Amino acid sequence: MTATTPSRANRVPDPTPSFWVIKVLTTGMGEALSDFLVTRFDPAPTVLVTAVLFVAVLAVQLAATRYVPWLYWAAVSMVGVFGTMIADVTHVALGVPYLVSAPVFLLALVAVFVLWRRTEGTLDVHLITSRRRHSFYWAAVVATFATGTAAGDLLASTFHLGYAVAGLVFVALMALVVLLRTTAVLGPIMAFWTAYVLTRPVGASFADWIAVPHARGGLDAGTGLVSAVLTVAIATAVAWTSQYHRATRNSAVE
Repeated sequence: MTATTPSRANRVPDPTPSFWVIKVLTTGMGEALSDFLVTRFDPAPTVLVTAVLFVAVLAVQLAATRYVPWLYWAAVSMVGVFGTMIADVTHVALGVPYLVSAPVFLLALVAVFVLWRRTEGTLDVHLITSRRRHSFYWAAVVATFATGTAAGDLLASTFHLGYAVAGLVFVALMALVVLLRTTAVLGPIMAFWTAYVLTRPVGASFADWIAVPHARGGLDAGTGLVSAVLTVAIATAVAWTSQYHRATRNSAVE
């Protein structure tokens, strides 16, 4: 069997079960680590340093011509951390309510999808084989994180559902997406991107619930502990997928 040439290889992972597990872990880690950093250090330089790291990691990912598990998930993790900081700055520092930011971020996501679809003719994540499609993909990823973050905080804070209940609401919505996909009501592309948005508030809501103090409706485990545990879990899961991906690629070459 002839292997796919690197220039035409897909540059992002297929949405397997392990993909969704790691995705949820990164959203929770991003939420917890962001909160830990901005409460332990001066927020302004912390956000600036995180922004530099985010841009650097994303630039390396965009330069990749094939899917590299460690690199891809490092980029997703940085989106989670930096995206949380930006969402917090938008709400806390600028005073933009979640009822405003959530629809605005959603419109930005729709705009990315419309431009991507008109330019490339498809939003299929199995066909991210060019630099331009790769760029559209990451623009969509950033927009989904912003949308999901604002939606999660909207339910938990503005609507006063609390983190645990908000998390369960989004889990229920995820289950609905799976049902609609299973019954072919939703196509694979729509189902993927809908689920991608929903995984952000699922992971972030439960991470907040475990980490925040009892006075805020949480279990008071602390953002430091939660971010550390989730980082180890992500590293373990990515190590396993890296080994599997390497074995699969070697088998394809033979």
